Amino acid sequence: MASREVRARLRGLRWRPIGRATPALDDLDLTIGAGERIGLVGPSGAGKSTVLHALAGVLGEALPGELSGTVHVDGAVGLVLQDPGAAVVAGRIGRDVAFGPENAGLPRDEIWRRTRHALDRVGLRYPLERPTSALSGGELHRLALAGALARAPGLLLLDEPTAMLDPEAAAEVRAAVVGAIDGTDTALVVVDHHVGPWLEHLDRVVVLGPGGRIMHEVSPGALHDGAAAGPRDELTRAGVWLPGVPPPAPLDVPASLVVPDAAGPEVAVDGLVVDLTTRGLRGRTSTRALAGVDARLPAGRLTAVTGPSGAGKSALVAALAGHLRPAAGGVRGAPSRDARSRELARACGWVPQHPEHGLLALRVRDEVELTGRRLGVPVDVEAVLGLLRLDHLVDAHPFRLSGGEQRRLALAAALAHRPGLVLLDEPTVGQDRRTWAAVAGWATAAARHGATVAASTHDADLVALADHRVRLGRDPLGSDRATSPGGVVTA
Repeated sequence: MASREVRARLRGLRWRPIGRATPALDDLDLTIGAGERIGLVGPSGAGKSTVLHALAGVLGEALPGELSGTVHVDGAVGLVLQDPGAAVVAGRIGRDVAFGPENAGLPRDEIWRRTRHALDRVGLRYPLERPTSALSGGELHRLALAGALARAPGLLLLDEPTAMLDPEAAAEVRAAVVGAIDGTDTALVVVDHHVGPWLEHLDRVVVLGPGGRIMHEVSPGALHDGAAAGPRDELTRAGVWLPGVPPPAPLDVPASLVVPDAAGPEVAVDGLVVDLTTRGLRGRTSTRALAGVDARLPAGRLTAVTGPSGAGKSALVAALAGHLRPAAGGVRGAPSRDARSRELARACGWVPQHPEHGLLALRVRDEVELTGRRLGVPVDVEAVLGLLRLDHLVDAHPFRLSGGEQRRLALAAALAHRPGLVLLDEPTVGQDRRTWAAVAGWATAAARHGATVAASTHDADLVALADHRVRLGRDPLGSDRATSPGGVVTA
């Protein structure tokens, strides 16, 4: 560090969010040099996102809680949130990316040069007028990254920037990040549970443990596949994903937590067309999300819904859950969009891509109990929370949890009443090895005990556990189309 100008410094940082009995960060010291590239890893809930929020200056303001210690940052900051949709500020992608340069007072020509260049670098090659509401979760990640790069920040903070992208798109985004900061003094801090693909681009890896304390600072070479044991073994036991280490076995979830009252339905999708409609000051805009999809979801099986980012996986899962009305075609065996909410909840458990969209209660315990109580179905709250490693957060506010914790809570809230149709959208995003085993165990156990389970995912390890697959593709014009005339390829 002596050879680098200091870009950012945290000293004695302690942060306890409102509603939490223990701090998320406790006496944290971290120095970041100009041009340095740091990977920040650790188990789910260790405080990785909180460190990024501290460096961005939003703790104690946008995020209320008890804060002490000091934070010093030199230069502009670009932050890509774990939930990129929370950073969208405009209805069109061009205006959204231009927001930062506009606020910096740059000349108009420079604003739009940076905007087009940033969108191209992250592979989001739509017209500037495309609605932001028509983007998939993975595309929103790329939009947020483009907005950060357009600011030419001195400190770039990335929170799970490739978690919802297919491997090709993820590689494209990593290349865009590295290319944007090469030859500059921009410092990079990237949080990613799967740190392996980033290692060749990093100077060091900082490992956070439970309670928000630094466990280790290691060189990337010590974590490469084939490196000596020691740090690799210890970090794997702590739940960190490392290259060359096979995934853990799914947990053996008790049947009492997942077995449905009635066998899951056989679901058939016939010629399904779905349009996403945006209404704004300029009128109404429709974007085709699915075009003529045919598929089958067998009961008692785990079906993986796969395909490139933006292919319509989330739209398909939401349509199966009765949350999107088809423009043509239909779904047989799943609840209708016109069904009453109580009927929908009893028949189907849907965990959306953005888990906070399904959270309603003020405490974690109440969130898990809510649906079962309304339906008159008993729920073993303690067992569910213990299985998903949320038992230490029973009284916490759901919106004070980490992204990975929120995703597991959304799964518990949607599935604790044991529905026959289980629909999961990117369920393993933000999970460490131990919590991944719990989520994967729930999905496989529900299918094994008779539920119809479908999971939209880019997670190759989860796909490997599936008994059935529905694969979506995209046509060269950018509209969603299957890679076969039927609408999807199933296997």
